[in-house]
Amino acid sequence: MSAPRLLAVIPARGGSKGLPGKNIRPLMGLPLIAHSIRLARMCPEIARTVVSTDSPEIAAAARAEGGDVPFMRPADLAGADTPMWPVLRHALDEVERLEGKSYDVLMLLDPTSPTRLPEDVRAAAALLGEGDDGVVCVSRPEFNPLWHTVVEKDGRMADWLPEAGRIARRQDAPELYRINGLLYLWRTEFVRRARDWRAEGRHRMLVVPDARAVSIDDLPQFERVEALARAGLLPMPWLKEGL
Repeated sequence: MSAPRLLAVIPARGGSKGLPGKNIRPLMGLPLIAHSIRLARMCPEIARTVVSTDSPEIAAAARAEGGDVPFMRPADLAGADTPMWPVLRHALDEVERLEGKSYDVLMLLDPTSPTRLPEDVRAAAALLGEGDDGVVCVSRPEFNPLWHTVVEKDGRMADWLPEAGRIARRQDAPELYRINGLLYLWRTEFVRRARDWRAEGRHRMLVVPDARAVSIDDLPQFERVEALARAGLLPMPWLKEGL
């Protein structure tokens, strides 16, 4: 059987509030969005990668890096409170309409998580099995939320989850993971029919080291990622390859 046709979508709207212009802000000498574009070029599993943006500046920066921007995102899908799901559905519909071909799976590559690696893409594609709607990238946080998370109640500390009080030792707490946003993979038929991917989907978890699972929303996070990358602690193979 032939491999499923995989469409990767890099969503990058222009109106970032936490860090204005972050999608084209230079990280390790490249616009932030360029890291996702270059990463996708290293992945033979991806048949096509497109950038979905409402911003001419982001579109120009993406094209300068060889990115594919076949359409501009409409304003009603570019608000600060716009969910990602309709953005992905719009991108899928537009690409298939323009190309005249269908795709089997769709991968979300958020430019604010520039530290995913080709092996993550390969592992996600391989992990999607029969009966699965998607694959979600997760990591094990440094602390266990079930054991460590508390709230204030009537002026006193209280367990956020009542069952935490029944765990005698940290080592006895079940392993928990966090959705880290590094990548998501879904079958396209699921993207078309589902209204809420978390509530309706059957997902596999792709576990990656938490130290590599970064997300950039503000300047301190941006500077931290760059410092770690310059120290060689966050690998970016597309820089060495000059891709």
